[in-house]
Amino acid sequence: MSSKTKSSILSFMNRKNAMAMNDFEDNNDLFATTADGAVADPGSEEESEESTEEELLEGQLAVDLIETPDSIIVRSTIAGVKPEDLDINVEGNTLTVSGVRSASTEENEGNYLLQECYWGSFSRSVEIPIEFDPDGVDAELKDGILTVVLPKVPKLKPKKVMVRGE
Repeated sequence: MSSKTKSSILSFMNRKNAMAMNDFEDNNDLFATTADGAVADPGSEEESEESTEEELLEGQLAVDLIETPDSIIVRSTIAGVKPEDLDINVEGNTLTVSGVRSASTEENEGNYLLQECYWGSFSRSVEIPIEFDPDGVDAELKDGILTVVLPKVPKLKPKKVMVRGE
């Protein structure tokens, strides 16, 4: 069996282990709840399991969300990804970063002793808790660090109106 085949199998096994752990955690909850805290309809459990399984087949990014006086900054380590392989979308107050990390084309004749690097498609959506201007969003990829700057919407300052006399 080639090392590339073994690599694919190990990657698949890691994802399956993650799904099994997720199933274990889900089944240990007495009541499933929706995002708003309501008790979920038991009939909808199959649909949520399918979407969770699909999401687990994609890698996720770790992100930092930083607030400055003028903007929100989202940072993520994305080593080995070219700018043209990234897609950044803003919809409402949600920022989504997705892309593809391609494995090296070099064939390695050795066997993996440990494989933790994720190769393939990835995606991460982050809900931004502060209002920002979607038209001013800027992104830069430098030295494997993606930095997305979302400028805050300026708050209206109270304006004193002068009253003119006759």
